[in-house]
Amino acid sequence: MNREVLVRAKRIVVKVGTSTITYPNGKTNFSQIDRLARELSDLSNQGKEIILVTSGAIAVGVNRLGLSEKPKTIPGKQAAAAVGQGILMHVYEKLFAEYGQIVAQVLLTKIDAVDRHRYTNSRNTFQALLEQKVIPIVNENDVVALDELKIGDNDNMSALVAGIVDADVDIILSDVAGLYTANPQSNPDAKLLSEVTDITPEIEASAGGVGTKNAVGGMFTKLQAAKTAVSSGINLVIASGQEKNVITRILNGENVGTLFVSKENRLQFRKRWLAFGARIMGKIVVDDGCMYAIHKVGGCSILPAGIIQVEGCFDAGNTISVVDKAGHEIARGLTNYSFEELTQIKGANTSEIENIIGHKHFDEVIHRDNLVIL
Repeated sequence: MNREVLVRAKRIVVKVGTSTITYPNGKTNFSQIDRLARELSDLSNQGKEIILVTSGAIAVGVNRLGLSEKPKTIPGKQAAAAVGQGILMHVYEKLFAEYGQIVAQVLLTKIDAVDRHRYTNSRNTFQALLEQKVIPIVNENDVVALDELKIGDNDNMSALVAGIVDADVDIILSDVAGLYTANPQSNPDAKLLSEVTDITPEIEASAGGVGTKNAVGGMFTKLQAAKTAVSSGINLVIASGQEKNVITRILNGENVGTLFVSKENRLQFRKRWLAFGARIMGKIVVDDGCMYAIHKVGGCSILPAGIIQVEGCFDAGNTISVVDKAGHEIARGLTNYSFEELTQIKGANTSEIENIIGHKHFDEVIHRDNLVIL
């Protein structure tokens, strides 16, 4: 039943991993990129709006430079990305042009998500390109991104882009067929999950490790991306990039890969930025009573009495994470108090706030209007 929503999808983000568009030796897989260009161009001709998030710039640069492995230093990686990005984009432009499709390069960094104005401007740029029937090809701007401003992997990049453009579905193509009950490489009894409606802590804990030597993300980053997408009201599918016409088959409702079913309510644009764009500066651990109240219909504000631990370094107005006693993230929001103030008033009643820190501007640590339930 849930696969029917994929048939109705109009705006689609497709992410291809390094292992999908390059061979194990790091060289470009032209036939695979050609198949991808043909399929996406055909979907565009059907009236679908397509955004392609691509990995592979560093791997292509490493190959062109004749290096034996990916550089370990940031300048080395950025140099490889600078070489590879132009080559990769040239290949995409040439092959998409064979099918009459115009493409555009869009390079993003974390700052484009952290800064509210740049986040909004990115949305407007994508919208203008899609109105012109152009397929944006997105990658992280590895050439200039510093570690603290890197999104880090294109799985999460695709979910972030899907949120920015308000996509209907995010399709992540990789060297795995989807999410399994166990690691299929080490457990022959592992079964492919067709559908996931709730990303539980157990599911998160079962995913670990990175992919191939040329790739960055493993299943863990894909689950992070899925969590971001479904919380934004966007369906996400993980499938193998090696399967023929896999994107079309997914959008036809075929039982391919693993579908992560979106939560019904779509976050408002501001709340989506708050949850998945803004930089997380710290976290608070809440007790069971507060956790249950947050999950009630309509949610609730978070008061000092429900907080048992405070971590990080943040000021009032920063975005912080809300976790339960087991460490599972349940919400994010704008705090009305700094780390120093929260450390003093945690566990206290609202009537005690002024006596403890000398002032009380708010009863709530995080008001429900500034809280996003994950």
